[in-house]
Amino acid sequence: MRTITLSNGQTVEVECLSCALTSGLIHPDGGVIIETDHFHAHQDVAYPIEGLVILASKRHIKCFDELTDTEKHDYINLLTKIRKAQRETLGIEYVYYFYNEDTSHHFHTWLVPRYEWMYDFGRSIESVRPVLLHARNNMIDEENRRKVFAAIKALKNELN
Repeated sequence: MRTITLSNGQTVEVECLSCALTSGLIHPDGGVIIETDHFHAHQDVAYPIEGLVILASKRHIKCFDELTDTEKHDYINLLTKIRKAQRETLGIEYVYYFYNEDTSHHFHTWLVPRYEWMYDFGRSIESVRPVLLHARNNMIDEENRRKVFAAIKALKNELN
């Protein structure tokens, strides 16, 4: 079991965070953004940044090459739809995509938006971790929470 701190400050103990989210055991802040038979998209539960979306497989796998052909097709179509909605609905010009196979839970991709305030932490990939930690430690106020929930609602409306 792992103890995870969610963006709302709540802590949960789970074997696999992605399994808990995709199965509905844990409800992400703002709910599911979009869901298919194979994937589940939600606001990142640990970092309160508007439009930061996690796209997680429902099936517990670790590696990209474990996806079936149907899952691969669904993944790329859904990833593309989410990115388009981020740009058109939230005005997000740039996004960092992260997928790693040494995660403590299962296959998922982070779509991390790049906002102007983030450039204070640098312009390269190395700046992302400090940005995420800054958000977790300094952006848990009610005003930012409203912005995050408004972004979730806007993405849901666009994608569903």
